[in-house]
Amino acid sequence: MAGRISQETIGLIHNTADIVSVVGEYTKLERRSGNDWWGCCPFHGEKTASFHVNTDQRFYYCFGCHASGDVIKFVMEMEKISYPEAVTALAKRNGIAIKYEDGEPPADYKRDDTIDRLIELYERTASMFHYFLLETPQGKKALEYVQKRGLTPETIEKFKLGYSPADTKWLKGFLRSKNYSDDFLAKSGLFSSKYPNYSFFADRLMFPIFNRKGQVVAFGGRVLPPANEKERKYLNSGELPQFKKRETLFGFNFAKNAIRSNKRIIFCEGNMDVIAYHQCGLDYAVATLGTALTEEHIKMIQGFVSDGTVYLSFDSDEAGQNATKKAVYLCRRNNLTVKIIQLKGGKDPAEIMLKFGKENLTTQVNNAILDSDYFLNKLGEKYPIDKPEGKTKAALEFFSYIDCLQSDIQKESCLEQVSQAFNLKPEAVKSDFLNRGKALERNNLRSDSNQTEKVEIIKPNAELRGLIAVIQNPDQFKRLRSSVNAQDFQNPQAKSLFCVLEDCFTKGGYSIPDILTNCHNPALEQLITRDIADGAYKSDKIDAVVDDTIKFIKKNKIDAQRDNLLKRIREFMVITEDDKVQLNNLLMQKLELDKQAQSLLK
Repeated sequence: MAGRISQETIGLIHNTADIVSVVGEYTKLERRSGNDWWGCCPFHGEKTASFHVNTDQRFYYCFGCHASGDVIKFVMEMEKISYPEAVTALAKRNGIAIKYEDGEPPADYKRDDTIDRLIELYERTASMFHYFLLETPQGKKALEYVQKRGLTPETIEKFKLGYSPADTKWLKGFLRSKNYSDDFLAKSGLFSSKYPNYSFFADRLMFPIFNRKGQVVAFGGRVLPPANEKERKYLNSGELPQFKKRETLFGFNFAKNAIRSNKRIIFCEGNMDVIAYHQCGLDYAVATLGTALTEEHIKMIQGFVSDGTVYLSFDSDEAGQNATKKAVYLCRRNNLTVKIIQLKGGKDPAEIMLKFGKENLTTQVNNAILDSDYFLNKLGEKYPIDKPEGKTKAALEFFSYIDCLQSDIQKESCLEQVSQAFNLKPEAVKSDFLNRGKALERNNLRSDSNQTEKVEIIKPNAELRGLIAVIQNPDQFKRLRSSVNAQDFQNPQAKSLFCVLEDCFTKGGYSIPDILTNCHNPALEQLITRDIADGAYKSDKIDAVVDDTIKFIKKNKIDAQRDNLLKRIREFMVITEDDKVQLNNLLMQKLELDKQAQSLLK
């Protein structure tokens, strides 16, 4: 048939493409005999290898989920692309020219090369930023910073670190000179959506973000010290056709072979953490990019460490501990063994490397403790375990971790651990584990998100209801943020949620999954998903709802200021003439607030 890819081309791909190499980018394969390779299936989670690749017959088959096919189908399934797209990707990978049945592609064939063009743009931009860092006076401050952090020239070159010029208009001019159109650049994510001639990144240390193939698909930028307090310390590219945060890990392209051979992976919080670990020879470290660890991330690495260990290297503050807990639960639900790295002697891996050397950092990684020991230690610090009530609360909170374990043997072992750690009878611990609802009622305990998987219920006020309405109608957030800011909110949960929305909006990832990922508050997540699922704020009167929300927030703020003034006026003692002047000023301020409140009611 005219326009179809020729059988000659497809046959050449089957004969040339190394199926083991292609599959090996997604899961660890081991040769068992001859040309038979086995690994854990990349299509479903498992601990025991049931995924078989036969290189003689060039096919794969999973005895667990029954997925099967050739190398083209594998690429289609893993990358979620069409058959012609998979053929094109494999042809390009193997240097094969595509031929069509009649010598020409279909008349209506128009391959979408947007992703290829964006990657080419990002690769070129990364090279320019790298040049600015190493070869120009403008990049001197950034170069001195990374050198001060202890990074070697080899590390700087490996990660292709760069510097974005302070002149916000330079990049646009440079790329125009390379014949990129304004329309294409406007969609590239490199420029401000509000001011299209201004670079999104300016005067920052730049971290190129690579896909698993080692192509630059996005950027992270760090502000250089001394930083302006109003500037965000870190910026990441927003969601792009070639870049999905939930499916990308910083450093994975460099780490995947080491992860496969060491049967280890370290999850970090930041790009600099990953780089420090790699420089110290711990080159199986990766980091998420402005999101919590996701199921998609786990799918990326599961085939490499199904029989190995996941190491978590997060900050020791409250946010870091919450991230650790969520990551542990996610890993354990996917049958992965987890250890926690508890860094000592510095605020991050780079500082420890600089102060004490790579041997010290390596030792601390090797001294990581099992997640069960980590949680029991934290619970021992959190609760008075010398008292019955403290023991009960600690045990009940630990039970939510045990629920995530996939093995009954592991669960039994952890129940024994609890009884030993808190000096409890094993049969009593097991009984409470099996009857947690009754135990909570009997001890009159109300659990929060840090105690069990049961989440406290937030009663929404007008501020929260207005924000959830905006989440369900995202085009309204621009209007809301132009009228109020985070400091205007009186409700702490509403203030926190507004900050999440502002952060997502600024990063260009304003969607419900982005908001939930960045919420870090199970009670808020539950409130948002429940109300949106009910369709509570989907109406044709949304403009009025947002108007009312803005008025409510502003009036609440005015009322709080007015109450504070009234308190000061009542407590004010007039003794001198200056006191009379000050009192009169306070009364005038109250009068002005009264006027503002009245205007909002009109």
